[in-house]
Amino acid sequence: MNRRTFLKRSALAATTITYGCHRTRSLTSSQTKKTGNEIWVDTHLHCFAGTTDTRFPYHERAPYRPTEPATPEHLLECMHAAGVDYAIVVHPEPYQDDHRYLEHCLAVGKGKLKGVGLFFADRPGSLDKIAPLAERIPLVALRVHAYAPDRLPPFDSPELKRLWTIASDLGLAIQLHFEPKYAARFHPYIQAFPHTKVIIDHLGRPFQGLPEEHANVFQMAKHPNTIIKLSAIPSTRQYPHRDITPTIHRLVQAFGPDRMIYGGGFGADATGETYHAAFETARTYIDHLSPADQSLILGGNAAKLFGFPS
Repeated sequence: MNRRTFLKRSALAATTITYGCHRTRSLTSSQTKKTGNEIWVDTHLHCFAGTTDTRFPYHERAPYRPTEPATPEHLLECMHAAGVDYAIVVHPEPYQDDHRYLEHCLAVGKGKLKGVGLFFADRPGSLDKIAPLAERIPLVALRVHAYAPDRLPPFDSPELKRLWTIASDLGLAIQLHFEPKYAARFHPYIQAFPHTKVIIDHLGRPFQGLPEEHANVFQMAKHPNTIIKLSAIPSTRQYPHRDITPTIHRLVQAFGPDRMIYGGGFGADATGETYHAAFETARTYIDHLSPADQSLILGGNAAKLFGFPS
């Protein structure tokens, strides 16, 4: 990381505060960088009702159970304060394929929010829920996990092909969240469904596998229907304490700035200022690009991909 980038990120980090979005202060100097015609879209966030809202209980198979709520009302407050125009609510694993809370969130969003569903090809009846849900809510993608031995899809099976077929028939994207060692197993599906958009979450998790395993993510870039997501950006303060910037630059080169989207910054403790700072921090990783290309990644590409007004 060069000194200029380090100082910029340090200054942005200093804007983080702890009060709620409804009490957000006036914008700081670091928040003046969003131009008047720039669209910001957060393509990756989770909402949780928490453990006290009995209307939306976590699933019995939930791998984790967040205590604190991260509600759509809080999200919309933060979006308004931060200048985030639209957002994609990614249905999280604690609810499994029970999408009642996602439906609630998108109803509250009133056109500002769209959703990504989570279904399981190897569970009886799960795939039958996709089409009815897509009729009720603005669903844009189906998420597939390949993340630990007990959280894998049924590779090389008719069931996984059926999930991909349903997504294709409904005009939905496939959103992949995987450890790099599983990346190669998705290549046949990406190739078999060339007209179905495939979104690769979290840069393909480059630091959670060997370099030769993450090389398969770069192979995915050869397919024009793939899109890489700049999200869950690793910090040098966390293991393995490596600078992610060179990897991001290589991914931009491989996919092109027109096939990268950004997501991140919202959570239970988010404020308008921290949410805005997250976008500006993301910009520092792509500031070698032209302002026009930066704007594509921070929202222009996503607005087009997910059908938001531009």
